[in-house]
Amino acid sequence: MELSEIELVTIGGKKTTFKDLAGKVTLVVNVASKCGLTPQYEALEALYERYKGEGLSIIGFPSNTFLQELGKSSEIDSFCKLNYGVTFPLTEKVHVNGPRRHKLYKELVKTKDDAGLAGPVMWNFEKFLILPNGEIKRFRPTTKPDDPRITGLIEVNL
Repeated sequence: MELSEIELVTIGGKKTTFKDLAGKVTLVVNVASKCGLTPQYEALEALYERYKGEGLSIIGFPSNTFLQELGKSSEIDSFCKLNYGVTFPLTEKVHVNGPRRHKLYKELVKTKDDAGLAGPVMWNFEKFLILPNGEIKRFRPTTKPDDPRITGLIEVNL
């Protein structure tokens, strides 16, 4: 399946597709509000603020796959804005693993990380950087959003 055909629903309930992001640098991250890695929201927002003017998109996919996300979309949205000043787009809550895995994640988990491993999302804040040519780079949860491997790829592809 082409990524551009995949439907997304914003945290506010608006339907869209990944088509609008085709040919752009896009960082996709499964996020959660009650995780030890939740402070990565701050670095994600800083990355977004730094590069959005040059064309970087970041999309947060709230997920309760690891039982660490708030219940309602409105709670998630408020939490992110009030605690971390998040302005990058969030989607409705999705599954990133298992039989109800979101279609986007069905495609993303085929991507191998630096160790050559593909497969299920390991934890919250796993990152997938989609480059303008369609290539996908995968970074595991403990890789910080401002890691030079991520920022370097963003800079050379904007």
